[in-house]
Amino acid sequence: MNDLYTRLGISKSATQDEVKKAYRELAKKLHPDRNKDDQKIADKFKDVSAAYAILGDAKQRAMYDRGEIDDNGNQRAPSGFGAGFGGFRNAQNQNARSSSTFDFNEAEDIFSEFFRFNGKRGPNTQRQSPYEASGRTKGLDINYQITIGFEESITGGTRRLRLNDGRNVDIKIPAGIQDGQVIRLAKQGGPGISGAPKGDALVEIQVAKHPYYKRSGNDILLNLPISLSEAVLGGDIQVPTPTGKLTIRIPRNSSSGKRLRLKDKGVKNKDTSGHMYVTLIVNMPTDRDLELEKLVKEWGQNNGEALRKKAGLN
Repeated sequence: MNDLYTRLGISKSATQDEVKKAYRELAKKLHPDRNKDDQKIADKFKDVSAAYAILGDAKQRAMYDRGEIDDNGNQRAPSGFGAGFGGFRNAQNQNARSSSTFDFNEAEDIFSEFFRFNGKRGPNTQRQSPYEASGRTKGLDINYQITIGFEESITGGTRRLRLNDGRNVDIKIPAGIQDGQVIRLAKQGGPGISGAPKGDALVEIQVAKHPYYKRSGNDILLNLPISLSEAVLGGDIQVPTPTGKLTIRIPRNSSSGKRLRLKDKGVKNKDTSGHMYVTLIVNMPTDRDLELEKLVKEWGQNNGEALRKKAGLN
């Protein structure tokens, strides 16, 4: 029998990611659902899965590389000790391995990991299930991604997700969720092997960028364009918020960059609420207005110089 690296078609220097990639490619190719009634392929699939059960675990892989365990995951006897007994045990393990089977009907996902029997038998011992022997307690977690709008991330909502087994589940999006957060759906992942519980579905939330809102912690930021007349005269105007429009008052003689705080209009959490900060951006007319130029000239040509002097720039 070839060593475990040869079974997966990789070198001994392969990274853990390369080990996993090699196993997945072989699992797709050799999976029994694609090769029905082909015992040779089924046996090869078992060998590949057994190899990955060891090499896919960094700790067991290190033990294998040091020669502390064999291809079946059994501990090796120290060199020069117990050779006769070791030969008997290896033969016994080989018989146990050849009589064990994988339950392919339980493996709904080709990326579920299959584990070997540990081969230990005796008058007072019972054969362990594959997941008990490997130390695994459940099936694989499966990762998903969904993208939601900015407003939905603030107010919350419900999204429907199609799982890889074809089922649809409704996901509750909590209010205030942030980009990159993960929602865990218990027991919606890969199947467990030989009685182990199913894994979980891990849904990463990606929040789409918004054309004018930005988020900073629990605060929401908005740049609000206003006209020159609104900046000079002030007045009430409507502004959008993630929960609907709101009327705010622009103070007279507001400069570009002035910041207004809308209390508790940010992200709401259980204990606290963020605020919404509106930064005023004064926009000048795009077309020349001779009357406006005349008024400004009469108002005071040297006002700019006085402002710069007051700021210590002159």
